[in-house]
Amino acid sequence: MQPRRVAATTVATRVAEEMRCKLGEEVGYSIRFEDLTSSATRIKFLTDGLLLREALVDPLLNRYSVIMVDEAHERSISTDILLGVLKKISKRRPDLRIIVSSATLQAEEFLRFFAGSESKDSTGNGSLGGEIARIIGIEGRIYPVDILYLQESVEDYRERAVSTVFDIHTQEVEGDVLVFLTGREEIDSAIQMISDRKGSLHPKAQAILALPLYAGLSSEQQMYVFEPAPENTRKVIVSTNIAEASVTIDGIVYVVDCGFAKLRAYNPTTGIETLTAVPISKASAQQRAGRAGRTRPGKCFRLYTEETFNLLPDVTVPEIQRSNLAPVILQLKALGIDNVVRFDFLASPPSELIVRALELLFSWGAVDDYARLTRPLGVRMAELSVEPMMAKTLLSSSSFSCVSEILSIAAMTSLQGAVWFQHDGERKATYSANRRFAAEEGDHLTLLNVYQAFVTKGKKESKWCRDNYLNYKSMLRAVSIRAQLKRYLERFSINTDESLGSKNSSDGQDRKSEQIRRCLTSGFFAHAARMQPDGSYKTVGGDMVLHAHPTSLMFVSSPPTFSYNFNADKEQNRKADWVIFHEILETSNKTFIRDLSKIERPWLLEYAPEYYQTKN
Repeated sequence: MQPRRVAATTVATRVAEEMRCKLGEEVGYSIRFEDLTSSATRIKFLTDGLLLREALVDPLLNRYSVIMVDEAHERSISTDILLGVLKKISKRRPDLRIIVSSATLQAEEFLRFFAGSESKDSTGNGSLGGEIARIIGIEGRIYPVDILYLQESVEDYRERAVSTVFDIHTQEVEGDVLVFLTGREEIDSAIQMISDRKGSLHPKAQAILALPLYAGLSSEQQMYVFEPAPENTRKVIVSTNIAEASVTIDGIVYVVDCGFAKLRAYNPTTGIETLTAVPISKASAQQRAGRAGRTRPGKCFRLYTEETFNLLPDVTVPEIQRSNLAPVILQLKALGIDNVVRFDFLASPPSELIVRALELLFSWGAVDDYARLTRPLGVRMAELSVEPMMAKTLLSSSSFSCVSEILSIAAMTSLQGAVWFQHDGERKATYSANRRFAAEEGDHLTLLNVYQAFVTKGKKESKWCRDNYLNYKSMLRAVSIRAQLKRYLERFSINTDESLGSKNSSDGQDRKSEQIRRCLTSGFFAHAARMQPDGSYKTVGGDMVLHAHPTSLMFVSSPPTFSYNFNADKEQNRKADWVIFHEILETSNKTFIRDLSKIERPWLLEYAPEYYQTKN
């Protein structure tokens, strides 16, 4: 079991090669929206979330005789929940072997969790864990890594990272470079800076090939970083912490560590979960440095001082103690664990996070007055392989007669912004191409326009996508995701062919946009914001200032002229008093919201009366 899909796919590929079998036969993998296994599979690599989902249909995981939880030190929500579930299963299945592994693991903490009272050495022979658990240390093969610190702190670590890459390229011997930055925007910007500056290199100098690596890329796009660089070319991989421990890239000799990572942080007061750039832990810094010593002696350039390193926390705060727990509680209740407060967590979450999660689930109709999972809505929300907000939207779509449209929107938003691409120096042309599909009502309907145009015109030829600056491979992935979500709904006996376009009533055309946005509001009501006079937005509580993401239609001052609602009064649609949004991205100076749609204030009270109340 791996915490990240790129690790599951790459390790499965490597093991299949060493076992000299075809991937998908004896060795396979399973990640969200992608399964490459067969009846012959004996070794299966999958993400922690997928294994939890398998437990919904096979509570004792009888298909498996050995389960190995890798990179447990990352302490993702799914990993922590999975360990608690495995502990319960082990009491019913003493034959099940559970291996918990990591290079920087606090082994005794995990041993105490599984062994309980037997974790103490009562035999006098130095054996911790009794008959339940053991700690086994395996010395890995790692070459020495020189650690270099800055003399003084820098304000712009992205600029310093790029200049460090060129210092390495011009002063150090051959070897690929791995640069750690915090998110997609920083990575894309850094790659653009590298591309702009590599033209100043000597014509006979070794070339530079800069490649991105982050979770929003498709599996196929992520695989590019593992391919050997062309002759006389140094590969520079700019990555998030996805490359910190989950994957090993051959040829990496130099690591550039910015000292920051984006972590999820949920505020139970505002009900908003953000991705915030925060300093990494000492354990993470050690993992990053270790990437440079896998194949030969290497160097790690830390873009912070040694004093700063000494002040870093030893380990990262577990995700379960700082995240929205609604998906977690939904999964636990679906697994039959009704009293989540008494569940054996590896690290107990704050009570206010649990209370807030239950409030959200109740507002969605996923749990009843007694906090029990509702049927069929709550059970179906747990089964769908999307976040609860989108699951509620999908399951509500039949009552708004827009199942087909919401399926397409769900597939497109799962791409996490990887819909468009931009050629160097063609920003204006890219902007114009994006506006061909623009809908005044917001980004969700724009994504719907893009999907419908792709399946009509662009699916048969990639040239159409290039002309419209669309990512062809991402669009094909959206088609695949939509097909899988459609199968889920069909299993629930929901008519997936139902579409607003098939309505014959005279006002059907006029209400297309409204019905879709009403449906989105029924799921995303907790992500509502009101526009301010300066063009920014504030959450309903008014405590948090938000800004439309630069890729959003709401970012521009004058709205486009194309509307999904062809008969709508465009002047009336120019002002977005209220919006719902899909996700939040936090930078050093602004908090951005992405995938926005205009809504009406009364809709919030109509679809979430338990969540919102009006003040006299």
